[in-house]
Amino acid sequence: EVQLQASGGGLVQAGGSLRLSCTASGFTFDDYAISWFRQAPGRERVVVSSISGSDGRIWYATSVKGRFSISIDNAKTTIWLQMDNLKPGDTATYYCAAENVKSYGGNYYLPRNWYGMEYYGKGTLVTVSS
Repeated sequence: EVQLQASGGGLVQAGGSLRLSCTASGFTFDDYAISWFRQAPGRERVVVSSISGSDGRIWYATSVKGRFSISIDNAKTTIWLQMDNLKPGDTATYYCAAENVKSYGGNYYLPRNWYGMEYYGKGTLVTVSS
């Protein structure tokens, strides 16, 4: 079965760290741009970080730049989002999603739009206490 699975959420105190994982089953990320989105209660979903599985380009939202780090394993089946110095404002459900960008031939921008994704992982809840 082709799917994405997100995991790693939990409860952490402000200033703490968590590492989220996004694992692909049935495919690899070679031709995909993978993004982490988050949605806090009562707020719009926003993109947090994106990575290109083909050329390694990375993008971060200003709100997390310098605190979050996205990476991909050599097998190109797992994406990690290392989240350090977490703040209460980071509390949200986090989703990973992947878009096949092969047809763009490398000529595409990051981040990608939520509605253009091919695969969506179930959310993982991150709660940061003050």
